[in-house]
Order: sequence, then structure tokens, then C-alpha cells
Amino acid sequence: MDGGGDFEEFARVNREVTVNGEPLRILFLSQRNSARSMLAEAIANAVGRGQIEAFSAGVRPAARVDPIAVQLLEHAGLPVPDHPPQHVRQFSAPDSPPLDFVFTLSDTAAGEAPPVWPGHPITAHWRCVDPAQFADPGERRLALIRARTELERRLRVFANLPVKSLDRISLQAHVDSLGAQST
Repeated sequence: MDGGGDFEEFARVNREVTVNGEPLRILFLSQRNSARSMLAEAIANAVGRGQIEAFSAGVRPAARVDPIAVQLLEHAGLPVPDHPPQHVRQFSAPDSPPLDFVFTLSDTAAGEAPPVWPGHPITAHWRCVDPAQFADPGERRLALIRARTELERRLRVFANLPVKSLDRISLQAHVDSLGAQST
């Protein structure tokens, strides 16, 4: 499995699309911010076509981005986020920009006591298998390909939600439902 697929179209996405109003600001949280959340950040920024501004962070950031995640993003024609793994504190400080959504991707991040987020975002848990649980690089790569596929599916559905016309309770139900679904 080469990991390409539908992501080749992302190479053609115009990231300079003008949108009406501010883009939705989304933070993806994982344990280390080295693979799953980096994939989610890159996919969301591509799928959102300027209407989503995605970020990623970890509760215990790794020293570097997982090289397999980098390979998968490059192969898909997606830009690798231009920052090292970041700590969640960078997004929860009182002077941090407000967030609209926060999605946890790991059970560890979901189990942490949540900080008070600027902007009072809607939160949901979109579990993805932790690739670090696999010692074999081939199995880790396969886990990341599956995570990338699942994240792309969720984010394509999310990007098509009529966010501006839904109330907070309806939005919460939609993002919770996306997190409950798995392939």
C-alpha cells in the first residue's frame, strides 16, 4: 500500500481562497503531536480551502515529527506543518487566539483535564489508533495510513457542515457523531 489515493488532489488545492468572515480555528490534540495531530492539521487546512485554520499540539510533545507521517504527507502532496511538536499550553494561555473547535485524537489527550480554552470551543474526541503502539515500522505506517484515511473522511464531512446555520447543541451532536464513527 503506497498511501497515496485521494490525497493527490490536495496538491492542487488553492490555499489562498478568500472566505466570507474568519476561518474556523480548529486545534487537534494528541499525546505527542508527532503524527496523528500533524496529519489532521495538514488535512484540515487542505480540505478547508481557506475556511479552516488548523493547528495541532500534544499533552506530552515529542522531540520531532514522526518521519512516516512526514512521508505520508509529502506523498499526498500536502505541506508538512512547519513547526515542531507543540505543547497544548501554547493554545490555552489567556492571550491565545480564540478557538472554535478542539478535537482530541488520542485517548491520553482525551483523558487529560481540559484547560479553559480561549473562545470556549466545541470539543469532541475523534479517536485514532496510536501508531506508537506498533514496534514494526510497516505496522506503524499502516496504522498512520488508516488514521489519515479516517481523518480525511471526518474532515470532509465536517467541512461540509452548515456551521454558520447550526446552533451550538446541533454542532456538538454532529462532531460527536463524527467521532463515534470509524471505518
